Amino acid sequence: MKIKAAVNVPVATVWTSPESARGLDAAAVSNPVNIKKWLDSLTHETRLALCDENRIQSQALFGQEVLVLEEKEGWSHVIVLDQASSKDERGYPGWVPAVQLSKKDTQTETGPFAIVTSKFADLFTEEGEKELELSFLTSLPIEREDGNRVMVRTPLGLHYLERENVCVSSGAVKDGRGNGVDIVKSGEAFLDLPYLWGGMSSYGFDCSGFSYSMCKANGYVIPRDAGDQAKKGEDITLDDLKPGDLLFFAYEEGKGSIHHVGIYYGDGQMIHSPNTGKTIEIITLEGTYYEKELCAARRYWQETGDAS
Repeated sequence: MKIKAAVNVPVATVWTSPESARGLDAAAVSNPVNIKKWLDSLTHETRLALCDENRIQSQALFGQEVLVLEEKEGWSHVIVLDQASSKDERGYPGWVPAVQLSKKDTQTETGPFAIVTSKFADLFTEEGEKELELSFLTSLPIEREDGNRVMVRTPLGLHYLERENVCVSSGAVKDGRGNGVDIVKSGEAFLDLPYLWGGMSSYGFDCSGFSYSMCKANGYVIPRDAGDQAKKGEDITLDDLKPGDLLFFAYEEGKGSIHHVGIYYGDGQMIHSPNTGKTIEIITLEGTYYEKELCAARRYWQETGDAS
């Protein structure tokens, strides 16, 4: 089977296998989902296990399109189509609870789209009741604009977003492309947000989820994982860094496999989502182990100056 589906919860976690979710992850695999309750319930050890035990692959946002390959005991094997990965040429693979997906019509949604630009945005019913809290970068096709509200088409039917929380774009990714400084500014809004392995939302990012999302917020769709991000974009020498460039770090003092990515902040600093137990921060590279492991830089942004 191969059918298109759309995420029908604010954030769907993409697990490695149907067996990856533990009993203590119940709030993350249900519908309705409660990501905040789930994260608040995790200890440092149970958060760390998401990575160390390879439980989570990625996440997908409300309305995001996936390709369903098969279903097994309440789980759907999916490809997240707009997260490019060397794991599958079609997108990012993994498993999502079937209750967090709604079957889609075969037709592709056309624009314009409302893209959430605030950390969170409430989704309202036509009667004005709050239904869901949506994450930054959630993108939904517009039915019509209605004063200070925007009516959007969702997997749950027609709903409203407040105009102040979104930008309107012709496609699902922002039209106006930002420059490197804009990418950095987007990242600053998430300073002090706790790291989440596999995270792709305002509830938490992993290192490459953070760089992916800040680039996407400025009109650039890049690969999902750090190793893949390091293979694309424009190769930049380390003495020609500009804010917004992605910095890559590898084991064995830069000679081994890539394990981390950050965004160059300027003045020898980077903004990044470090690891479990830490929060998004701006640090000076000099004198740190990151300085020893820095191995490459890539530029995905352009000096367009047309960001809005």
